[in-house]
Amino acid sequence: MGPLMADLTGTELTDLDKALLACDSLGGLILFSRNFADLAQLRQLVADVRARRPELLLAVDHEGGRVQRFRDGFTVLPSAGQILNVAGDDMNKAMGWARELGWLMASELRAFDIDFSFAPVLDLNGISEVIGERAFASRPDAVIALAGAYIDGMHDAGMACVGKHFPGHGSVAADSHLAAPVDPRPLAEIEANDMVPFVALSAKLDAMMPAHVTYPAVCEQPAGYSRIWLQSILRGKMGYQGLIFSDDLGMAGAAGAGNYLKRTHSALTAGCDVALICNQGEAALAVARVLAPWQQVPVRFQAMMGKTTVDWNTLKASERWQQAAALADRLREVH
Repeated sequence: MGPLMADLTGTELTDLDKALLACDSLGGLILFSRNFADLAQLRQLVADVRARRPELLLAVDHEGGRVQRFRDGFTVLPSAGQILNVAGDDMNKAMGWARELGWLMASELRAFDIDFSFAPVLDLNGISEVIGERAFASRPDAVIALAGAYIDGMHDAGMACVGKHFPGHGSVAADSHLAAPVDPRPLAEIEANDMVPFVALSAKLDAMMPAHVTYPAVCEQPAGYSRIWLQSILRGKMGYQGLIFSDDLGMAGAAGAGNYLKRTHSALTAGCDVALICNQGEAALAVARVLAPWQQVPVRFQAMMGKTTVDWNTLKASERWQQAAALADRLREVH
């Protein structure tokens, strides 16, 4: 086991995938839409991976709205922002809905032996188009309430959570998938706004993911490559003890560190526990072959493993699932 998380080519294991799975430095896999055709295929793919590497973490981006990799056969989830849009000023109702949607998302994935989703988004809904409705709200207090309830639902289902994108991606317009966003605000302003949900929920967060955003008033490096952000502020000032995943090192916002091996070393040296390389199969394999495995698997890494298993048919027959799935449908239909 080691500090690299990568991905798979398609709906079944290729020779490239098998070579990757043979590398001791690989600690996990993230699945995408290209890895999903239907429920039976997903179950077989997961079984094939588990047969080779039963200890790997399996993850997916399954937030709801426009970020949901598995759809056909799964409940199609509303975006996080839709919860408060429909609930209006009734925060108690919104929190109840958030908890049930977190449970629903997590329970369905756990039925297919997926350990966790990279969720929830803790960013504020500000000027960032790539965040937008992925955020629960524009106000820190509302994000804290709704994301906290959503996390409770995930934990109900035996799934760990990942808060992203520390210290906040919502206040930059540029998309870090395509560019290298810069947030010029001073630390005090970031701490008083975007960081508030991360601080308030830190004790609940099994893991965090830093943003590929540069905050030059704090550090010239993007947060995911910054010792100041990850070690001095997140680990030191905030006292955070959970796992830290890098965001995808294939994104444009991560390109400044050089080739993929340099990007990986930069992320791990800065304070990330696990480095993600997505959509770059050959590059990920090259890194996996030279990256050293852990001498001992970190406890906080093991904490990301799924805690419970549930039978898919039993889940769908349960009253809680039926009510939560109906809620998801209802929220998606309101415009």
